Amino acid sequence: MRDKIKLEPVPRARRTEDFVAAFVATFVELAIFRQRWRQRSGTGAFGTGSNLSDAGRAHPGPRTPFRAWASWPVWRWLAAVGLLAGLVLGVGCRTTRQPSLSGSGFDPTPRLAVVSAFGPELEKLREQTEITEVRVIHGRSHYLGRLAGHRVVLVLSGLSMVNATLTAQTLLDHFAIREIVISGIAGGVNPNLRIGDVTVPAQWGQYQEQLFAREIAGGWETGDWPIDFPNYGMMHPQSVQVTRAGGTPDAAERRFWFPVDAASLRVVEGITNSLVLSRGAEEGRKLAAPPRVVVGGRGVSGPTFVDNAAYRQWVWQTFHADALDMETAAVATVAYVNRVPFIAFRSLSDLAGGGAKNEEAAFFGLAAGNSAAVVLSYLRALDENQLPPAP
Repeated sequence: MRDKIKLEPVPRARRTEDFVAAFVATFVELAIFRQRWRQRSGTGAFGTGSNLSDAGRAHPGPRTPFRAWASWPVWRWLAAVGLLAGLVLGVGCRTTRQPSLSGSGFDPTPRLAVVSAFGPELEKLREQTEITEVRVIHGRSHYLGRLAGHRVVLVLSGLSMVNATLTAQTLLDHFAIREIVISGIAGGVNPNLRIGDVTVPAQWGQYQEQLFAREIAGGWETGDWPIDFPNYGMMHPQSVQVTRAGGTPDAAERRFWFPVDAASLRVVEGITNSLVLSRGAEEGRKLAAPPRVVVGGRGVSGPTFVDNAAYRQWVWQTFHADALDMETAAVATVAYVNRVPFIAFRSLSDLAGGGAKNEEAAFFGLAAGNSAAVVLSYLRALDENQLPPAP
């Protein structure tokens, strides 16, 4: 449900057709007026008559611009009208071809949305997609087609919580989305997980929605702000307030964790034993142990790239999160508000400060590929009848 009224603009093609019709009608009216004027002045319908003087001599009368225009034969009038109408219609047709790539309006075809933040993350899945159309909406390309037997729309969200939020809501505003699926990389937080593992958390939270407290003697002054989690210095994590489609207008609820679709999570649980993930990196390095898929647990998202051992330890102790990234919880919030199923697959490309050095550059490709492999297996196993209709 979207709780809003869509006002669709008049298509440019329709505006062009209306203009041409009015243009031609005006010329027809002028032609009728010209014919009547010539009949009253004694000139034949095809310009062969003349005015006669008392002496019987023909003379055309004064040569004014109006008389020159009125003396045109009918065939010349018809040719002029046709030429001008064709020019106007041709210009209109050329301008109406361009919006075919723009996404104005709503596509009612039920689809799954597949979202990634970086190009290499999405490319792994786009290579497997039979793309039938590309629509550019708000500057982002939306790839429509079929993937693993499903009608899909693939899109890059771009980096950050803001971009992820905008992209997710745009998808729901322009397409009939049955589920949002995220595929990408993340930083590992759980000390029991390794680079290359794929996490599929059951819930996501915005862990950097925070109060920066006033420092006082012996601690921090938080005033009337609720304290939901232990702080990291002056930073006190907060829940967010959201309304929900179909709920009481303006009645916001406080919530920190946003759930993944439970039925979709069960589908993933059923395929984990059959998956074999890559151990090799783009630079020729091999992982010490085969990567695995971890289903359940928690993930957190925020607007900062984390590469700090102390902060990583606090995140694990505070939220018990398996992974952290910069987009997923934002999409989870949009999905929750709009009552659309959602699931995210995040493979660990680094340990968010937990290793001797940050290894994201070395294992980015491996992690993106492992995440895409699990997403493809999930889509092949997914029965869309298990999902609710698109809102």
